[in-house]
This record gives sequence, structure tokens and C-alpha cells, in this order.
Amino acid sequence: MNASVNYHVKKPFTQAFEFDVDGVDGNLVSPELVATSIEVHDLRNSNTSPNFSTHGITFLEKLGPVPYPFSNKDEQAYNKEIEAMLASQINAKDILVFDHTIRIDDESASRRPARNVHNDYSEKGIKQRLIDLVGKQKAVEYSNGHFGFVNIWRPVENTIMSSPLGFICPDSINPKDWMTIALIYPDRQGEILGVAENPQHRWFYKSKMRVDEGIVFNIYDNKGVPHLAHSALDMNENGVESKTRKSIESRVLVRY
Repeated sequence: MNASVNYHVKKPFTQAFEFDVDGVDGNLVSPELVATSIEVHDLRNSNTSPNFSTHGITFLEKLGPVPYPFSNKDEQAYNKEIEAMLASQINAKDILVFDHTIRIDDESASRRPARNVHNDYSEKGIKQRLIDLVGKQKAVEYSNGHFGFVNIWRPVENTIMSSPLGFICPDSINPKDWMTIALIYPDRQGEILGVAENPQHRWFYKSKMRVDEGIVFNIYDNKGVPHLAHSALDMNENGVESKTRKSIESRVLVRY
């Protein structure tokens, strides 16, 4: 399959995304990105089955759909589902769901699919996020054991017929491909990892993901489980008329 993604460009300084610039919700200033055509492997009818402990990602089926619109009551119930899911799928012991983001591929949406090749946190960003979530003392306890941050990605309302989520095989990334990208919000700052173009990258995705399916993928692990560079893929699926692409991603702190 052919798709297009936006890679970051290495610079001699730290680049940044600036959010809600001038107090306007959704107003985004982006660092330089370069649109690149890629070949992407579809796992839908493949014998390949990624394993979380080895590949940092697993694909799930036969799940209950996530309610949409997503109310506070729905959030509490969904958090319980995530806790049970991660205990079963990746043997997580302590589970803290701390963030949900609904993304809608519409120009009027404040959060659209992320169209830059990235990982959700840098090493510095992880350390600060851990302290923010559990405090300095408990952060030391987590760091002395085995902990990680994972992302649970789910289609919402409709089957994904455009801009599906794609991933780079971790063993095809050169460490030099990564770069730190700052995130500047009106009230805080953070960091992610951007990825530079490399023709050695091997991309994969699962086509036409349904509301009863999901993905659990690693964004940090202090014992070496690989984290995955990912991005929305600019492509359209063949088949029924495309409906607006909607998804929910949930970030979770786990201790093993």
C-alpha cells in the first residue's frame, strides 16, 4: 500500500510545536515537516502478529465500542475497561489512566489526527510526566522497578476509512533518526520525539479498523521494550464511502 507521512527535519536547534497560539483554540504553529511517500504493510490479512513484549505493540479484537460523545460517566467506565485490558494483555500491575484525546479529521476540530512522525514523549518529558502524576518520592520507586507509558488507540463511531494510524518497525529505525521536539502550550511545556526520514524504515498498519478493535502500543519503557514511532497515514481505503475519521487515544502509566 502507498501512503504519505510528514517527517521532521533535523536542525542544529530544538524545534517546537506551539499550541493555541494567541489564545485561539486549535491555532497551531508547526516546525518544518517534509511530506514523504512510503510503502506500508497491511496486517489485516497477514500472518504477522506483533507481540507487545518483543515489538512494543499488540492489536486487539472483540472489544466493546467506546461511547461517543464521551461523557464523564463514560470516561470512568472506560478507565475500568482499560485497567482490565492492560492487566490481561501486557501483565500490568499498577495502572493509572491519565489522559484521553478525541481526534476528529475535520478542519473545524480542535484536535485532528497527528500528521507528524513521532513518539509521544522524550526521556526528559517522561521523567517530568512521571513526577507530575505520582510525585517525586513515588517516582523514585517507579524508576527503581519496571514501569512504562502506553497508548491505547481506538476507532470511534465509524470504521477507519481514511488517515489510519501507522507505525515504523522499531528495528528499522536508526537511533540518529530521533530528535527532540518541544511542545509549547499556553500553560505548560513538554517534549516529544520527532523522526527524520530514512528509506530503511519499514511501515505497517491494520486496514479498516472497526470500533470493536484497538491497539496498545508502547511509548516508553525503562527496561527496554521498544517504543514506536507513529503517525496518521494520508491514504484512503477502498470500499464504502468514507465517513469522518474519529478516534480516541488514552495514555496510561503502568508498573509491572
